[in-house]
Amino acid sequence: MKVAWLTAFIDLPPDRFDAGSRFWQHVTDTRMSETRGVDDQFATLVPPSGDPYVRVQRTTAGPRIHIDVHVDAVADARRVAEHLGATVDVDLGHVVVRSPAGLTFCLVEHHGEVDRPPPVHVELEHRLDQVCIDVPDESFDRETRFWEALTGWELHQSQVLPEFAFLTQPPPMPLRVLLQRLGTDDGAQRARAHLDIACGQRVDDVRRLHERFGATFVAVGARWTTMRDPAGMLYCLTERDPHTGVITR
Repeated sequence: MKVAWLTAFIDLPPDRFDAGSRFWQHVTDTRMSETRGVDDQFATLVPPSGDPYVRVQRTTAGPRIHIDVHVDAVADARRVAEHLGATVDVDLGHVVVRSPAGLTFCLVEHHGEVDRPPPVHVELEHRLDQVCIDVPDESFDRETRFWEALTGWELHQSQVLPEFAFLTQPPPMPLRVLLQRLGTDDGAQRARAHLDIACGQRVDDVRRLHERFGATFVAVGARWTTMRDPAGMLYCLTERDPHTGVITR
């Protein structure tokens, strides 16, 4: 199977959907499409240029992040995912799947997306460009092997921060995939995911901008600042170049 595109799906609780979707529209400099779905639960965040790669969903499963993996043949991709150790929850034409470590993601049909949008906020360039999969320590090796095999992308261990591994995605993929080994003190029983935003050396400036949008500061890490969006979901501002995705120092 070939992964043709990735979408970050921001799952928001019903009572925080409006606040959360407004916030992520500001962050990504997008407009929200008309809602769709049986309960009008889905919407796409449409960029000024390029193809969309961020969507929002009103769901009691939120707040959380899941990934939509776009493929040419969903049935074939389902068979590959199951062979690699994934569990199918439901097949609705798109397939809702859980990875070996328990991360929910979807296999969906590719509709020709090829144009990665540029960084946003030209005066303060940054870009939502990465999904980080946070994996319990005992599941990390199997989970990294699963995503490497599913995507066909080369897996690399970080030489700077040994708890991280990342996949090298082909252009013009809009999202990078990072995997983090959680500490044994985390207590997580299954994998989860969060969004990372590349800010270069202007993390503090982007932090202040996002606070004006409604985010709250949580903590400063090694090369990132953890924030909380208005729906209560954590995300990170990172010291990576918004064009290349590479750490800037």
